[in-house]
Amino acid sequence: MKRMTLTIPSLLPALLLCAGFLATCAHDAKVVGDSSGKVSAVQGATPLWASVPETISPEWGAFFSKKGQGRETPMPAPDDLEDWKAVQAANDEAKEGAADEKAAAFGVTYEETEIAGIPVVEVTPSELASTDKIAVYTHGGAYVLNSAKAVIESAMFFAAETGLRVIAVDYTLAPHSKWRETTDEVISVFKALAKQGFTPDDIVLYGDSAGGGLAAGTTLKMRDLGMEMPAALVLWSPWADISETGDTYITLRDAEPYYTYEHVLGPSALAYADAEDHKTPYVSPVYGDFKQGFPPTLIQGGTKEIFLSNFVRLYQALDQAGQTVKLDIYEGMPHVFVPTLPETVESQAAIAKVRDWVSEHLLDD
Repeated sequence: MKRMTLTIPSLLPALLLCAGFLATCAHDAKVVGDSSGKVSAVQGATPLWASVPETISPEWGAFFSKKGQGRETPMPAPDDLEDWKAVQAANDEAKEGAADEKAAAFGVTYEETEIAGIPVVEVTPSELASTDKIAVYTHGGAYVLNSAKAVIESAMFFAAETGLRVIAVDYTLAPHSKWRETTDEVISVFKALAKQGFTPDDIVLYGDSAGGGLAAGTTLKMRDLGMEMPAALVLWSPWADISETGDTYITLRDAEPYYTYEHVLGPSALAYADAEDHKTPYVSPVYGDFKQGFPPTLIQGGTKEIFLSNFVRLYQALDQAGQTVKLDIYEGMPHVFVPTLPETVESQAAIAKVRDWVSEHLLDD
């Protein structure tokens, strides 16, 4: 498959990125705490989220050294539709213009169209591995950010490496759409594709971040509706529990480079689903009953992610239910690392396993 040479920027929302790096000299460090005496920070020390492990590739080391993320950049209130609309429009405007350059770098073409009235971006690789098998992609952005075109580099990388045509679903963002409507949009795309001759067993469903949670949650919903499920799933850093439940929401809170739950994830979760729905399996698939069946699932992520417990818990839920599942975790890697720096040894190792998974569970059937 064609490999690209352009370094692709992070898929995370542009509005969460800030210039500058917050590391300072540790010799002036001062321990501070709250009224309970609990240590909350070390003034003057390099923040945990800014640390660069010696065990990662030089390219990723440079990435962490040069990128400072706005972890505590506040999001709009969950019900502030106008503020969300403005934030979303600015985010998309900043990103969508790079799509042509990315397509050229990956050696793919793309077309903006609709399926069942749902906007999609169709990405076609220069060399097709199959004309009767395809991929459907649900993108990330905490359910509240990014059009499919804004983060189309993920679909382009996937298409170039697997040889599959990719249908990137441009689902309606929260809070303009809640989880019931959003999962229904993805299902509508599957139903329309079936009418075109692509039944679910001709499709690998893949998603990253919130899109990973959406892919798994939608698959559970398809099963419960009596529909055929996709042949396989590939989940990159899936947000599989939006309720802030799990060990690493606490233990990696200060090590997560991109966001905090309080400022970014929490408001986004409430924009997508009311609090009482946060543990609904279609919203947070870690709570699903997988004994009723589920497609073979590949879960990939890094040790530098607040979502790490999400990956482990989803893997355990699937494995203990007797389903085919692989958990593939990479040392020192951040959220959705696979398409972020695609030429690094970590990303190349991960995408090779994706190709194998797709071949075994889709192309070789």
